[in-house]
Formats: sequence, C-alpha cells, structure tokens
Amino acid sequence: MGKSSSAKVYYNKLVRDAIQEKIESKGEQCEVRKVLDDHEFQQELLKKVIEEASALAHVRSRKEFLSEYADLMVVLDALTQLMEFSEADVQVALQENVAKKGLYKKRHFLHWSEDTNYESNETPQGITS
Repeated sequence: MGKSSSAKVYYNKLVRDAIQEKIESKGEQCEVRKVLDDHEFQQELLKKVIEEASALAHVRSRKEFLSEYADLMVVLDALTQLMEFSEADVQVALQENVAKKGLYKKRHFLHWSEDTNYESNETPQGITS
C-alpha cells in the first residue's frame, strides 16, 4: 500500500514519461496529468530548462556533468520539437550565433565596460555614476 496523505510530496512540475511507472513499481502512489495544451507544455519545458541548467551549474565531476548535460539536452530537444525546428534550423542558428557573438576560446572575463549599450542576460553588478 502507498503512504498516507501526510507523506505526500508535492512537485507540481513536468516530469519524464517513466516517472509514474518508477514510482508505482516501488508500491507507491502518485498523481499525474497529461499536459494537453501546447502553450502550457512549452512553459513547463522552459521551467525545466532553468531547473536542469541550475543542476548542471552545480556538478562536481565529469560523470555528473555528462548526466546533467544529457538532462538539459533532452529538455532542449523537446522544446525544439514542440516548436517544430529542424536539426538544420538549429545548426544554422548556432552558426549565425557564433558568427555574430564568437566563441569562448580566448576565455575573456569582462570586469567592467563603459559600453552602456552592451546587452547581457545577467544583471550588471555595481552602481553606475
């Protein structure tokens, strides 16, 4: 028998296809629903990108890196499929991105800049005068 309701852990997140089977194979119960709406599915996948990228950022071994990298790539693949991008679309976007922004071969670390138009995904640190 499954555990009492007081032992429930609420996740409220998108999970992989095999999760329900894994839980039930242990004699435990769970509740899942199918996300039928494409917009909701897309939003839940985008939340998974954050979750998986965060996990990847905290790895401490090569083995963990490959595992977390694979987790992130599965989510990104699901998103590109949902958005109907082909592998060719992805490759062209990667090539255009590198042509515009470059790579990380030089390992440059930006301490500061007077270029107030520089766009970053991160919040700038420090107080501007």
